[in-house]
Amino acid sequence: MQESSGPRVRLAEVVASLSLATDLAGGLPLEHGLRRSLLAVWLGEDAGLSDDELSDVYYVALLGTVGCSVEGTLLAKVSRDELAVLRDGATVDPTSTREIVAWVLRNFGAEEPPLRRIGIVLSAIRSGQTEFQTVCRDVALQVGEMLAIGPTIRQALAECHERWDGAGGPKRLKGDDIRLPARIFNVAHHADLFNRLGGTAAAMAVMRRGRGKLYDPNLADRFCRLAPQLLSRLDSEPTWDAVLSAEPGSPRMLAPAELDAVGAAIANFADIRSPFTVGHSSGVAAVAGEAARRLGLSDDDAATVHRAGLLHDLGRCGVPAAVWNKPGPLTLSEWERVKEHPSLTELVLARSGALGHLGALAGLHHERLDGSGYRRVTASFLPVPARILAAADAFRTKTEPRPFRAALTTDAAAEHVRDEARLGTLDPEAVDAVLAAAGQRVRPKPRQRPAGLSDREVEVLSLVIRGHSNRQMAEILFVSPKTVDHHIQHIYDKIGVSTRVGATLYALQHGLVEHGS
Repeated sequence: MQESSGPRVRLAEVVASLSLATDLAGGLPLEHGLRRSLLAVWLGEDAGLSDDELSDVYYVALLGTVGCSVEGTLLAKVSRDELAVLRDGATVDPTSTREIVAWVLRNFGAEEPPLRRIGIVLSAIRSGQTEFQTVCRDVALQVGEMLAIGPTIRQALAECHERWDGAGGPKRLKGDDIRLPARIFNVAHHADLFNRLGGTAAAMAVMRRGRGKLYDPNLADRFCRLAPQLLSRLDSEPTWDAVLSAEPGSPRMLAPAELDAVGAAIANFADIRSPFTVGHSSGVAAVAGEAARRLGLSDDDAATVHRAGLLHDLGRCGVPAAVWNKPGPLTLSEWERVKEHPSLTELVLARSGALGHLGALAGLHHERLDGSGYRRVTASFLPVPARILAAADAFRTKTEPRPFRAALTTDAAAEHVRDEARLGTLDPEAVDAVLAAAGQRVRPKPRQRPAGLSDREVEVLSLVIRGHSNRQMAEILFVSPKTVDHHIQHIYDKIGVSTRVGATLYALQHGLVEHGS
């Protein structure tokens, strides 16, 4: 990619979107991480923390379960659906050994024959929580470093499994040795979960039972004193807007290059849930962004394609790891869950004004021109960026191993996507651009457009003649209305017209109206 372009974006907006993805990965209710962050900040404000201290609390609460996204995949060893196991675990009283044991017996090896199930449970008891907590810490440390959000936040993220009484892990830290943001996280985390389950009384009860054990006693007492007020406020405010408004101090803004770096970190977060997809999203982004440039898209449009490529598989967090790693054929229900992941990507990015357009584009990465894709979107609704992203994902996927096949050579992968183009499922020009970006030799196919119109300009022209407004075209093309107006003026100048009617007649005369437009 060339030098990054585009407006600056709030770090909080990006991290809040990632927090939604960690909810999916942890089997937690969507927006739990956002609500947890609000509770954490409000508790910190009552305790008189400074803006800098509150900022640490804010980001640790948003990302406190980021390590669990991979920690949870270890449950694939004991269950075919670790997300269901984690969902069930979120209802377990963390202060009750009886409930924890019942959770293990209820879920571990539940679909296995009795003897194998006994072995699974015994193995889990022997290994205890140490393996899970260590993985969670390592992932949290690495994600914290990749996001470059500061050493205090990074270290606190690694302590979110520690307990006040020292019985947590993996370092067995105790009392004030646990950083304050991690201690506040634990209170806010369980407060929101149990408020959802049983209201204020349930949240206060778990705090009182865990006081001095799981939780800092001063923080537990503070929460119980404030609980009716805080939980009522939590349930009454629009969560996304409230989280952005609650960011302490001056908002940290990401320059385009910083946004790309954070996007790469998020790509890695999504990909490491399976050993078969490590590096996948960054690879898709690289070839998709370069292919966009080769097709004549503007720097801004190419940057959008690149960023959508980084984020396109974020929704994989909402599908069990056992499904992604299954060596045999998928069942019908498993296949339906796989097909949901592009829409889950769109879901977790949709709340963000800065990232929503990336989610809308990323959500189309499995679509095909003939409507045979995951969401049955047809060619008329697939702009050039979506076609590029689909071709890039298809090519990159074939060069990677999967549990049911070995990786193809780049030549074989290239032939596969060429076959899809010949069959009319992938866009031939997008395929050629992706293969050229990936270093594959592509047969030149010169295409002369009247008046020197580029492919992008022909695409805009086709929308103009269908009567779309500039705002509608901007949404379809994943660009700003200003960029659309700029394209239209260039088109009108090139073809010598000044009205939509004139443009329509020109398109008809020169065969630029696609069948079905």
